[in-house]
Amino acid sequence: MKTFCKYFASKMLRLSIIVAVVSVLSFVLVSFAPLDPITAYLGYDRLQISQEQEAQIISRWGLDKSPSERFLSWAGNILRGDFGKSVIFNEPVVDVIGKRFVASFWLVFFAWLFSGLLGFILGAVAGTFRNSLADRVIRFYAYTLASTPTFWVAMILLVFFAVKLGWFPVCCAGPLGVAPEDVSFADRLYHLALPVLTLSLVGIAQITLHTREKMIDFFQSNHATYALACGETRSSTAIFHGLRNILLPAITLQFASLGELFSGSVLAEVVFSYPGLGKATVDAGIRGDVPLLLGVVIFSTIFVVVGNLIADLLYTLVDPRVRTEEAI
Repeated sequence: MKTFCKYFASKMLRLSIIVAVVSVLSFVLVSFAPLDPITAYLGYDRLQISQEQEAQIISRWGLDKSPSERFLSWAGNILRGDFGKSVIFNEPVVDVIGKRFVASFWLVFFAWLFSGLLGFILGAVAGTFRNSLADRVIRFYAYTLASTPTFWVAMILLVFFAVKLGWFPVCCAGPLGVAPEDVSFADRLYHLALPVLTLSLVGIAQITLHTREKMIDFFQSNHATYALACGETRSSTAIFHGLRNILLPAITLQFASLGELFSGSVLAEVVFSYPGLGKATVDAGIRGDVPLLLGVVIFSTIFVVVGNLIADLLYTLVDPRVRTEEAI
């Protein structure tokens, strides 16, 4: 227990360092980026205000201070839990992220679940029947999807299933003209179908190829050779012996893939006009909403790192040798 606590503490320290480094780098990059918060705040009305009014807005946003002063002020507010106020949404950044993350969470969760299950099954089948027709088909699919941009897959699915066939809605998280709180659970799932399918199809590739290699390694082990020599078929050997050996690496990889799914959801949300955190990130970048952009970056970093932390902790719970080696 003491070793595990020490291991957990070291991981939390790394998490803190990563968040701090990302925060500094993000602020520096945004400071030098060609973003104009004044134009983002006023829009076309900037030409209609006086220089005195513009100076008041600049002072309100603290843009009249040096970059170092703005960073210290921003970092101090972050430590107090104040991420500032979004320019384009005109509400606290924390509230914007909270609302948009709920929508993105279900998108990423279902895509993460389906891609993990299907990828694991396909990888296990491909590794069990190596060099068979099924293996070649699965590998072709995985390599093709691994090199295919997410937005391209989203556009193909949108054109075919939504525009041509009309089976699914073209955009949004609910029927147009219906308030978000009035959208039924069935309608939410209906509008999630194509974005989830997009992320699942792309996310399957990595877990499939990784699981295939692990299953091949298993069949080259003495344990598998002994089972086959005792008269077991490759299918029964894989089901009753192999799956237990490849499940843990697959789970670890699946949690580690949260970052890729989260980044992929940004493109999927833009294509499908899905009102999630990814869409808000793009809007913040285009319209120069610096507080929201920085808040999303920090939140995304924590989200991805926590996913990797969960994967590491799951691994150490099953294999204590990992945390022992980390503690040495």
